[in-house]
Amino acid sequence: MSQRLNISSGSPFEDTFGYCRAVKTGNLLEISGTVAIIDAEKVTADDFYAQTYNIIERIAVVLEEAGSSIKDVVRTRIFTTDISQNLEIARAHAHFFGDVKPTTGIYEISALIAPQYKVEIEFTAWVN
Repeated sequence: MSQRLNISSGSPFEDTFGYCRAVKTGNLLEISGTVAIIDAEKVTADDFYAQTYNIIERIAVVLEEAGSSIKDVVRTRIFTTDISQNLEIARAHAHFFGDVKPTTGIYEISALIAPQYKVEIEFTAWVN
């Protein structure tokens, strides 16, 4: 059996919900659903592109800390509260993954954890 490594973000929600930012087992890395950091300047509550970009930019750091990278992502799962914004979400996704081309899905859901969040993404990556 592969050794399991839990990677924490330091969020208090991890203990409340009983999860961690990412789990690495063997060569597989699974990253929990991640929302953007809304700062009202670069990333606002109504900017689907900026939220998606912020999420992927931050997860790139998690990937590297785990010994992986954007080019090793094999799947993304995108959840949004407004599927009509899919092209803005896709534009940010393609900025990072245009050449990588992981499998993906985009799903409209009724709400995320707070109303300012419009996009949440889960990632699966290979660790070499």
